[in-house]
Amino acid sequence: MTFKDVAKRNLRKSIYLLVFMFFFVILVAISIGYYLGIDPTIIFIPALLIAIFSSVGGYWGADTLVMSITKAKIITPEENPQLHNLVDEMAIASGIKKPKVAIVQDTAPNAFATGRDEDHALIAFTTGILEVMDREQLQGVIAHEMAHIKNRDTLVGVIATVSAGLIAVLVDFSWRLAFSSRGGKKGGNPLLLLGAVIAIILAPVAAMLIKAAITRKREELADASAVAFTRNPAGLRRALEALRDDSSVVTSDNKSVAHLYIESPLVKSKLSSWFDTHPPIQDRIDLLTSMES
Repeated sequence: MTFKDVAKRNLRKSIYLLVFMFFFVILVAISIGYYLGIDPTIIFIPALLIAIFSSVGGYWGADTLVMSITKAKIITPEENPQLHNLVDEMAIASGIKKPKVAIVQDTAPNAFATGRDEDHALIAFTTGILEVMDREQLQGVIAHEMAHIKNRDTLVGVIATVSAGLIAVLVDFSWRLAFSSRGGKKGGNPLLLLGAVIAIILAPVAAMLIKAAITRKREELADASAVAFTRNPAGLRRALEALRDDSSVVTSDNKSVAHLYIESPLVKSKLSSWFDTHPPIQDRIDLLTSMES
């Protein structure tokens, strides 16, 4: 499978998941409306506004907010000319405006990109990743992060977050109304009522699963796009192998920014694997290895 095949496949799956999330939101709203015996739009519109406003601030101020959480500091070309030179190269290869470059004082190797668009984009590197990786590996890492910027993954992430947040607000509204004086719907088809209750109970978990799946597909898309920029799968593959073999975790292992890193900084567990924001790193390595042949 070539990098073009992988990119097309994961872009297509991302779109499918986003569309599925949209219809899932509608299904949840209809289920809540049926259970409560009210017009779903009565709670859907206020819930949508709450979900949007709760996410829009993070979207518009993504670069500043993430820098504050991770304690990233912007550096000039004079402070690290080699790193800036690599970012310049990948900006040209990817066809986007050069992002700001930042450093995070942390011995664990990792990197991330953030920003709502090219004009507000930033790529940050831990001091650990700069110490353990050579030029080819860093080129692969930078290309991966450039791909996130070019593919507008911050925007896609916000759409997924708004959808998941909307479902959470809808469910919260439904339980508040159900236990108020109005109660649930009186009468009606018992099976439909049971289905509506099950949908309401499982909706938040299902929304988080879909959101995580979208994020994983965007990571795979970024890997494939990185190969398109560098024409060298070995660079990113070797970088991921180095990350796989390093057990250290970044200090700022905040869940709100974990999805931004090239490798999730959160401790993995079998129970949480379905909710992981990144595909298994060995799967990513194997896919890149197949592109080398």
